[in-house]
Amino acid sequence: MTAPRLTWPQRLALAIYSLALWLARPLLRRKLARRARTEPGYAHAVAERLGRYSAPLPPTWLQPTAPRVWVHAVSLGETRAAAILLAALRPRCPGMRLLLTHSTATGWAEGQRLLQPGDAHTWLPWDEPAVVHRFVRHFQPTVGVLMETEVWPNLVRACAQQGVPLVLANARLNARSCQQAQRLAWLSGPAYAGLSAVWAQTEADAQRLRRLGAPVQGVWGNLKFDAQPDAAQCQQGQRWRQALRRPVVMLASSREGEELEFLERIKAVTLLNQQQFASLFDVDGFSAADVVWLIVPRHPQRFDAVAALVQAQGWPCVRRSAWVGTEPDVAGVAGAATGVDAPPPIGAQSPTPTVLLGDSLGEMALYYSFADVALLGGSFAPLGGQNLIEALACACPVVLGPHTFNFAEVAEQAVAVGAAQRVGGMAQGVEAAVRWLPMHLRARALVAAQDWLAARQGGALRTAQAVAEWGQS
Repeated sequence: MTAPRLTWPQRLALAIYSLALWLARPLLRRKLARRARTEPGYAHAVAERLGRYSAPLPPTWLQPTAPRVWVHAVSLGETRAAAILLAALRPRCPGMRLLLTHSTATGWAEGQRLLQPGDAHTWLPWDEPAVVHRFVRHFQPTVGVLMETEVWPNLVRACAQQGVPLVLANARLNARSCQQAQRLAWLSGPAYAGLSAVWAQTEADAQRLRRLGAPVQGVWGNLKFDAQPDAAQCQQGQRWRQALRRPVVMLASSREGEELEFLERIKAVTLLNQQQFASLFDVDGFSAADVVWLIVPRHPQRFDAVAALVQAQGWPCVRRSAWVGTEPDVAGVAGAATGVDAPPPIGAQSPTPTVLLGDSLGEMALYYSFADVALLGGSFAPLGGQNLIEALACACPVVLGPHTFNFAEVAEQAVAVGAAQRVGGMAQGVEAAVRWLPMHLRARALVAAQDWLAARQGGALRTAQAVAEWGQS
């Protein structure tokens, strides 16, 4: 394959873009140093971001019979999607060598779990022409797979010039990003057109990608429909729920600003007496004081800040990291707010709410299985929402805020079948979650969720087969 010829306006746009990146290199280093103060992973192997590699490649890396598959997963969510693809891809590419790249420290940490002997792990290079050419020459991938969204002009061109097919898998593009790309058409057009193949999550994504010139070859759904939650984590979370004997409402993958709104609302709920609570929420069998509230922040660098936020309300914050071993002292957790050694009986009043903080990585299946209902973080602030498929796969109904543009079609479908509810803001979200706590209401939602999930599986196998074919061509 050869790089497509550029028009003069396109070449000028690419030159200006490349010069701007070169001039911004000191800012990149400064940004990484600043992020490293709270996330030390950003200080790791900074030279690799500029295409400088000191560690030798695995001895078997350049074996002619072993395909070298490069997968780029920007951050945590994309890395989890990559894990699903790799589980289907490795059996179809015997002896394959994986090159895994990321842009964030959380993606890097999660990616460590996916490596096998002979694989390589590095940062995605800064998108300067010389840097990306050094990256491609050094690793010599047989095929490159970009997960979901990341399309960089110089990187795409370098792969085309060096004969490396580059595909975009599990592709999504929301309306806002499409409009931004169209405003920079001289730059984005050649980048999208330079891809070898694109497999979109939804038809709406495919239409937007086609507008940018991307070679969309299929609409295969979201790979995360094929994810199987960690069985051990699910069982553990269910054991905790049974031992706790109190309803659990979770704010999942929360972002800055959402936790404070959540805490302010649950404070108001906790102050209700039993008659007010029953009248407002129309639930029987438990009171406001019985509800346990769980917050799981999206980014680990914010764990301490969220704990401080809870404590600033005058409430105890029981952190996952403080639990000894794999089994928490459930009685202690339940009694943390009341000072007793055992879970209080249903209907007992507590002066403060019980707030748990999920300050760990890689345990979302555990938290979703522990919770009765989850409010989806990123959807109550204008950030586009997070993946709701994982929650439903763990039998946890989801309450969505107004902002789900990153997963628009999936969110609309989940609401339509009754597996999720949409609300206008955090206050309504907390109320909806509490109203959903009675088991007979959640049971209907979970049956709908399982049928909906089962009907949308299979994209991982189709994508893996297509990647394997590109790797062998």
